Amino acid sequence: MTDLLDVNSLKKSFGAIEVLKDVSFSVPAGTVTVIIGPSGSGKTTILRSLNALDPADGGVIRIGEVSVDFAHAPSGAAVRAFRAQSGMVFQQHNLFPHKTVLQNVIEGPVIVQKRPKDAAIADAHKLLDEVGLDAKSDQYPFQLSGGQQQRVGIARALALKPKLMLFDEPTSALDPELVGEVLAVIKGLAAEGWTMVIVTHEIRFAQQVADQVLFIEGGVVVERGTPDEVLKNPTEARTRQFLQRILA
Repeated sequence: MTDLLDVNSLKKSFGAIEVLKDVSFSVPAGTVTVIIGPSGSGKTTILRSLNALDPADGGVIRIGEVSVDFAHAPSGAAVRAFRAQSGMVFQQHNLFPHKTVLQNVIEGPVIVQKRPKDAAIADAHKLLDEVGLDAKSDQYPFQLSGGQQQRVGIARALALKPKLMLFDEPTSALDPELVGEVLAVIKGLAAEGWTMVIVTHEIRFAQQVADQVLFIEGGVVVERGTPDEVLKNPTEARTRQFLQRILA
């Protein structure tokens, strides 16, 4: 299976704090990688580096045919080409409050990618139907539940037709009863063969959807493997301690 994503020697500091020390991993096309770890371990920083929202200080990332070497100050054009390879779904929904659901979804394709508006609208309706919200296309974010807003956020990211989908704790801001509807959409994307990297604290969800699990702590990959290897039979004591605490 060909790797869609390769991460090599990723490093990132904020001032004197070294958040990512030397992170390397790969993600085969059509698979789901879940990143777990305690708060402050560097999980979100990894994800934001994969989308160049927080460019790393060092390391090389390749997505498909596009790569960027952060040690050599890539140009703005290179960063934009790299960022276009992935779609990001954030903890907070980050929808435009003054735009309808449909307008939120077509914003990127029309404004950023310069795609014809009619084609973008047709695609948006298909994506909103996929996440169960096409009937809400003319409503505004304030008229939706948190779970519905997050599902619009997923449709908005998919509308850019990325090679790689990134999810940064997509259920952490939701009330518990709304978590399931968002996780169901992500499971559906996995079944369709989307390549995804997901940062989450939902361990049971990770067991169900992941092909690969990375346990991150202190800016390094402490343990990696299948869900059974990492989540059920971890070899590292620190992984076991983390899972015992989070599953208690």
